[in-house]
Amino acid sequence: MKKVLAINSGSSSFKYKLFAIPEEKVLAEGIADRVGINGSSFEIKLANGEKHTQEIAIPDQETAVNLLLKALKDYRVVDDLSEIVGVGHRIVAGGEDFTDSAIIDQAKLQKIYDLKEYAPLHNPAEGKGIEAFMKLLPDVPEVGVFDTSFHQTLDPEHYIYSIPYEYYEKYGIRKYGAHGTSVRYIVGRAGQMLKKDVEDLKLIVCHLGSGASVTAVKNGKSYDTSMGFTPLAGITMGTRSGDVDPSVLQYIMNKDHLDINEMIDILNDKSGLLGISGISSDMRDLENNSAQRAALARKIFVNRVRQYVGSYIVELKGVDAIIFTAGVGEHDAGIREEVMKSFEFMGLEPDYEANKSNGEKFISKPDSKIKALVIPTDEELMIERDVVRLAHLN
Repeated sequence: MKKVLAINSGSSSFKYKLFAIPEEKVLAEGIADRVGINGSSFEIKLANGEKHTQEIAIPDQETAVNLLLKALKDYRVVDDLSEIVGVGHRIVAGGEDFTDSAIIDQAKLQKIYDLKEYAPLHNPAEGKGIEAFMKLLPDVPEVGVFDTSFHQTLDPEHYIYSIPYEYYEKYGIRKYGAHGTSVRYIVGRAGQMLKKDVEDLKLIVCHLGSGASVTAVKNGKSYDTSMGFTPLAGITMGTRSGDVDPSVLQYIMNKDHLDINEMIDILNDKSGLLGISGISSDMRDLENNSAQRAALARKIFVNRVRQYVGSYIVELKGVDAIIFTAGVGEHDAGIREEVMKSFEFMGLEPDYEANKSNGEKFISKPDSKIKALVIPTDEELMIERDVVRLAHLN
């Protein structure tokens, strides 16, 4: 049986699915959770529903790769690693170099590393993951699936920054966005649930996880998105600040005698929910915490999501559905409720009872002018399909 492994590396998670092809049956799936954070764990769920979880230190993505391959053999999901005929990897930043997914060779791997400044929390980790697979499975095609590719449909009005145009011409400085693989799946699934052609829909996808973004989708294509040149821009995230007045950087750097690299590290690694709360970058740790700053962090998160959703409704000149996905979006009913409340005046009628539980569903009432949906993302399925397409595994 031929099998394709889909790897979805986030800034603090490592999700995977092993598919049998061509039937796309999931043979095993799981997550290395809280990568680089205390309390990390590795989980594998088998096709029969059997689940195994171990609390284990997972300092980086390479450790997660080794744990995964060992688990697949230990639980007899594969008898031999040669059964794996393709591996697909979610890559956050492809710049303007990758307008589609691609087979990764050494030159393209180097390009992924070269683009690390565009996604400092992701591209280096994803590159190391690809290297680990190249070493352990040397004859297996590795496919990169780039989040930025989906956002290549943005027009200059949305991707050019209001700085001297020469910086775009010389250095490619523009908005690239992220989470495109997730949004691509969500758009297709939303069309099915709404029973409409995506070409006829205006959607706002709230991908709310450790990394978080909001994307406006018009006619099935990315129209505008909150993340920018790197995934640091946009809404408040787990450890990332989101949008900040650039003058704040200069002020702090002068006061604390920091260089720009140290300042950007603070914005990437020590800000967001972690920086505000002083407790954790994980929304689960803040949800029922009585500390005032934990509550403040949640309020700020909701506020920034509201701002982007509202502005995109204006840009789209209306919206058919607001969709919640990713870790927070799929599992935090309180966050969803607070966001939905803000748009009741526009005709969104939340179904608060439906919202109390998780899973794929409508969380707005049937007659709601604006629909609200929860759709668990399946980036891995999109990755598997791109591996099959590009490696000609049909």
